[in-house]
Amino acid sequence: MITLGSEKQYIDLYKQCRTMIHEHSSDVMNSVRDEAFERFVSSGFPTRKQERYKYTDIQKLFAPDYGLNLNRLTIPVDPYKAFRCDVPNLSTSLYFVVNDMFYRGEKLEARGERIPHASAKLPEGVIIGSLKELSSNSSPLNSHLYNQLAGKANDAVTDLNTMLAQDGLYVYVPKNIKVDRAIQVINILRSDVDLMVNRRVLIVLEAGAELKMLFCDHAADDKNFLATQVIEAYVGENASLDLYCLEETHHKNVRVSNVYIDQQRDSRVNHNVITLHNGVTRNKLDLTFSGEGAECQCYGCVIADKHQHVDNNTLITHKVPHCTSNELYKYVLDDKAVGAFAGRVLVEHGAQKTTSQMTNQNLTATKEARMFTQPMLEIYADDVKCAHGSTVGQLNDAALFYMRQRGISLEEAKVLLQNAFINEVIDKMQLEPLRDRLHYLVEKRFRGELNKCKGCQLCK
Repeated sequence: MITLGSEKQYIDLYKQCRTMIHEHSSDVMNSVRDEAFERFVSSGFPTRKQERYKYTDIQKLFAPDYGLNLNRLTIPVDPYKAFRCDVPNLSTSLYFVVNDMFYRGEKLEARGERIPHASAKLPEGVIIGSLKELSSNSSPLNSHLYNQLAGKANDAVTDLNTMLAQDGLYVYVPKNIKVDRAIQVINILRSDVDLMVNRRVLIVLEAGAELKMLFCDHAADDKNFLATQVIEAYVGENASLDLYCLEETHHKNVRVSNVYIDQQRDSRVNHNVITLHNGVTRNKLDLTFSGEGAECQCYGCVIADKHQHVDNNTLITHKVPHCTSNELYKYVLDDKAVGAFAGRVLVEHGAQKTTSQMTNQNLTATKEARMFTQPMLEIYADDVKCAHGSTVGQLNDAALFYMRQRGISLEEAKVLLQNAFINEVIDKMQLEPLRDRLHYLVEKRFRGELNKCKGCQLCK
């Protein structure tokens, strides 16, 4: 038994509110809830002595007393009117999650409002909706996969999310179906009091399926938010998944996101995480190659200043031969910001012909900014091509001098060099309209002009 610290309030909460949590959820989610609770009681939150959490104090993040909407009260916001994303020509199928509740366009249509809900344009057989509602009406396809990856992760934050999450987003793409239109999910934090939310996502792609998904995190109110998020993605044989996660919240937001991906034979995954505005962010990616010939491209870019904290932690496990992984994470840190990247590639026995490259490059604009970098390789096969590297430095003085000699101000020269540095990651994104928009947003961010997306009606 652990010595209770920040865990106690959540243990007591679950014991007191277990019936309420179950009543406002579904059998699929409730079936694994008690088991997750027992694991959480046994392990407690990780400390900084644990390798994967050494750069972020989880105990401290979860210590404050946040409110939770366990009664599932309707949040007074119309996201379709409040949010107008200004990514030109992106043409996404748009969905909303307000705090941790899936928001259906049909609910607004029932009130006589015309909503441009894009679900009708999805290919036949594709399912996108509330895990709670789908499993209550009739068990969604592959719902048995819920928590199969996350439950084996031995991660206390994941178990806490499994204990408390009452709904989730379910995405299913049948065999050989290609979803041409990208799926965009807007996560909106909205509350009149400090609030904790627990989001859950289950993505299932059958053999030959193709899907592009974009998650955008925004905060609509100037409150303290704590958001846990668990994404499980099953990518079938010869399937393709592009997964983009963009955070534009504020300095009072704490975000702890854990992503679990399983890839089958000849599958392809592009995973991109972009942090433009935040308070404290901790992203974890666990990706496993379960079938030969699979490949993944994992990219991350972070822009942080003031007292912001961004920690990206990755584990890519090569269980089988002939798989390829590539990671590139870049940080630009200003003021007293703290960044961390810890990446580990595990090549198991028998995983011959593995190819892996891990790169972490970082710029610190001030002496007070701190960057921690820890790329790691753990290899138990002898016929592999694996490499890793990291750099931490400042802007090139010679380049700054050269630009200033040609009439460019010091501040403008810094912006241009920082832009060029971070754009290597953005240029690798496959979603062209998003890529073009991010170039604009990143430049505005470096100039100190960006506090929310142009066209977004939130935070007014």
